[in-house]
Amino acid sequence: MLQIMARTALALSVVMALTSCGEPSETSIPASGGDTSGKAIAIEGSSALQWGDGAYGVVLAHGAAFDAASWEKQAVAIAHQGATVIAVENIDPDAIRDAVEKLQGEGVADVALIGASAGADAILDLSSRDPRLADQLILLSPNATVDGLGDQPKLFVASKDEPLAHVSTELAESAPGDDNVVKILAGSAHAQNIFATNLAGPVLDAMLERLKRFAPR
Repeated sequence: MLQIMARTALALSVVMALTSCGEPSETSIPASGGDTSGKAIAIEGSSALQWGDGAYGVVLAHGAAFDAASWEKQAVAIAHQGATVIAVENIDPDAIRDAVEKLQGEGVADVALIGASAGADAILDLSSRDPRLADQLILLSPNATVDGLGDQPKLFVASKDEPLAHVSTELAESAPGDDNVVKILAGSAHAQNIFATNLAGPVLDAMLERLKRFAPR
């Protein structure tokens, strides 16, 4: 019982009590990241962008109001840390799986999945059907809980005043595994809109730290 309580406390202990003011609404920043340094690739008939050529893989799934290029800054930082990064344009779960399999087919055995809002939901859907597919999950503002996730490390991020912030807490508490963490931010910015606030840096740093910590050595 004490072990279970300690595990739950660890999962729910991380709260970023930072002040953020003037966060944009979900649709107030451009849907596209504009010009991108990512290389255009095709994945099973769908377009995508790729950065880097490292031994660790990361697949990015954007929110419904965004596109693959909107991950530009985060993808560049992740690639510089030693990863091969693919941002999918099509955020259907099967397209995300195709991106993972493309990386694996090119010798990148371990792949993390990062998603925001609708992209996070697609990753949860895929992961509940194939719990062993991903090496770790990082999800920004998921909208619904699911059963059947694997025991890989998971980071959930949401803003305190967005309507479904509790979903991230519930997922961190209910999902299998000992390395589930939730970060609840000040403000109301939803998913990728967080990157238009003064919490962008700390959130990206948290993502990079998780990727580095749980990447294979």
